[in-house]
Amino acid sequence: MLSEEKENSLETLAEIRDIMNRSARFVSLSGWSGIWAGLTAIAGATIAYIWLHEPQFKYTGKVNEASLDYFDTYTVQFIKLGIAVFVVALAGAIYFTYRKAHKLGHALWNNASRQMVTQLFFPLFAGGIFSMMFIYYGFGLFVVPACLAFYGLALISASRHTLSDIRYLGMLDVMLGCTSLFFPDYGLYFWALGFGVLHILYGAIMWNKYDKQD
Repeated sequence: MLSEEKENSLETLAEIRDIMNRSARFVSLSGWSGIWAGLTAIAGATIAYIWLHEPQFKYTGKVNEASLDYFDTYTVQFIKLGIAVFVVALAGAIYFTYRKAHKLGHALWNNASRQMVTQLFFPLFAGGIFSMMFIYYGFGLFVVPACLAFYGLALISASRHTLSDIRYLGMLDVMLGCTSLFFPDYGLYFWALGFGVLHILYGAIMWNKYDKQD
């Protein structure tokens, strides 16, 4: 009798702990979201690479006067590409996260997800302002370092309200962004590595750790 009561108490405590954990942390992030975001980023980087290597660009892997003139001419085009990549990646992340949340019986929009989005928003907003001003003042080469660093800081900040694993992805992106400051000629490669390869690796790890058994 005592054994059954003990088991019931443990089950009740486990349920309470699970409810509290879900209210404090958004645990429905899907590994497929990371994989999708990474593939989208690599696709966008591939398109940008093709544009940068058009004959009139005369791009040799190093920054020169001709390359800067071309970049100024196609600034709006690159900005549109970046926005498109962001929208497609975000749409996929929402879809895969919604699918997992629905499968687990969790609400997609709750206190934890609101806190997570808030923590993501401010560093991303600041990074967007920095990037726009870099472009405006003709320092477009620093857009990639700014995007990587601020995005990494956003992930580190949001990790308090979701799976703590994204903190490590954030740390890697911050370090990659800082490193890319010293190699501005190769920003596109750092972009593909930080937003593409790392996201795919992160997504695969998260899928194997959290989604595989679902």
